[in-house]
Amino acid sequence: MRHLIIGSGPAGVIAAETLRKADPAAEITMLCGEGEPPYSRMAIPYLLRGNIEEAGTHLRKGADHYQRLRIELVQARAQSVDTASRTVSLGPGKSLPYDRLLIATGSRPSLERLPGIDLPGVRSCWTLDDARAILAKARPGTRIVQMGAGFVGCIIMEGLLSRGVDLTILVRSGYMVRRMMNPTASGLLRRWCEAKGVKILTHTQPQGITLEGGVLQVALPDGRTLPADIYLSAVGVDPNLEFLAGSGIELGQGVLVDAAMQSSMPGVYAAGDVAEATDCLTGKRQLNAIQPNAVDQGRIAALNMAGRPARFKGSLVFNVLTTLGLVSSSFGEWQGIPGGESTELLDEARYRYLNLQFDGDRLVGANSVGFSDHVGALRGLIEGRVRLGVWKQRLMEDPTQIMQAFLAAAYSVA
Repeated sequence: MRHLIIGSGPAGVIAAETLRKADPAAEITMLCGEGEPPYSRMAIPYLLRGNIEEAGTHLRKGADHYQRLRIELVQARAQSVDTASRTVSLGPGKSLPYDRLLIATGSRPSLERLPGIDLPGVRSCWTLDDARAILAKARPGTRIVQMGAGFVGCIIMEGLLSRGVDLTILVRSGYMVRRMMNPTASGLLRRWCEAKGVKILTHTQPQGITLEGGVLQVALPDGRTLPADIYLSAVGVDPNLEFLAGSGIELGQGVLVDAAMQSSMPGVYAAGDVAEATDCLTGKRQLNAIQPNAVDQGRIAALNMAGRPARFKGSLVFNVLTTLGLVSSSFGEWQGIPGGESTELLDEARYRYLNLQFDGDRLVGANSVGFSDHVGALRGLIEGRVRLGVWKQRLMEDPTQIMQAFLAAAYSVA
């Protein structure tokens, strides 16, 4: 059996290792599209801070790890997939055959449509190559203008500030991390960042970038111009799907998959940021670009590729974010549902906030800032669709009782 994995992030690596255990005699090939050893993008902020060297970003530390498992790494990008002939093209005259194919190509930074976006000094912070370029230039006083304050934009702040840079964040919408926080939680995060020396301009989107005398000039809507040594574009990510055009594989926002992580084409699977799978709360298919989800999907896809039936129980939308030392999180239907109830607690002086969303006596969503001890309990109650009984009213009155509610549910004590 020939297993081909396109992508070498967490989903691809876990899938390859799972395949080797489940199918000892199989041929396993993994395409690494960046010319790097398989690494974790989530480790890049630690690299920027100087906590680790480049080797610390590698998903597996042993130099011979893949060789020992007889997993062949090919440094190439997939150009197209021919599901009729079961081949993946790597470019003119180059292709690889497969019996089972896993698409684990992850995401790439969204492109701003902005004059000057291709100028030298304009970067994303997504790859090791991006990190190298930033590290080569970031020094005390280096002026960095960053567009975007989403998840990625917030986790790299600490690494940048640790190098003494002068950091200005531009936020197109009215608040930061709008895809995981309500306005109250976002407001706390903004004030926290500003207290740490970050300049944040909301309702601001650049009009264009020029290069004058070796310095980038970022034009703002109000007529001002911000000088920058580095312009960081961090406006979101999109799944890598373009090479699947004409393959016949059914696409939505990502590759549409079933509970076995199989696409509309028999023998073709998808996992990670690129897979549009079922949400465990809503039952709807959606992208959920978080590493725990990628790992779980990679494992399940691999088991099915090896002929060992396994089912994906559905993903839970959750994010845990640490920004300059402040922990925030969101879970499930954190925006609330029609007809649902909610409760919240706010302590602005201590940067603490907790918002709970209910559907009947089930907790279905939550936002928190500064309540890191509750993260596991929140996830357990929401993902488990636990009926709270009398604990629902207790939480409405005091949201901080979340751990007690979780323990009561775990031991069936009301």
